[in-house]
Amino acid sequence: MSGQKPVTPSADGIANAVRAAKTRGLPPVHLWNPDFCGDLDMRIARDGTWFYLGTPIGRPELVRLFSSILKKEGDKYFLVTPVEKVGITVDDAPFLAVDFEVSGQGEDQVLTFTTKTEDVAIAGPDHPIRVTRDPETGEPSPYVLIRANLEALIDRKSFYRLVDLGAHHDGWFGLWSSGQFFPIIPSAELETA
Repeated sequence: MSGQKPVTPSADGIANAVRAAKTRGLPPVHLWNPDFCGDLDMRIARDGTWFYLGTPIGRPELVRLFSSILKKEGDKYFLVTPVEKVGITVDDAPFLAVDFEVSGQGEDQVLTFTTKTEDVAIAGPDHPIRVTRDPETGEPSPYVLIRANLEALIDRKSFYRLVDLGAHHDGWFGLWSSGQFFPIIPSAELETA
């Protein structure tokens, strides 16, 4: 291939490649393993806002398109097409869960989360909820797995609603969904807080 100029990755080029692939549903990024093409000046902020070249991407359909080709390898995030793989920056989690629906009660409760990019995940064995706490402030950061090693940070208003649905089980305060219990905080710490 001598004589050909290497192509510099761009957001438009990646979007066009995904559109050309014309897949139904989510693209099969787990099957795509192209060569790494470099990093793209794209960032996902903690509040779920996507930036390109320092400017927020204002078209929700374009953000949804990019979110459909996200892949995580180790601690790094990439946008992947059949022919390109570019690194992007993610401040916290690549998705933001902005709402949830609840059905049932107690151990039969089912929590269904919706992200800012319109992904839907039913919390349970395949979509666990986890909560980390800041070691200095104790402030919780709750997450739910959306797909293939990609999590959503659960926004504050949704987390407060979740806490109202919490229950104590085996020394922990947490949440039931799809027959599984997800611990948030030890019951003893909650009672002294």
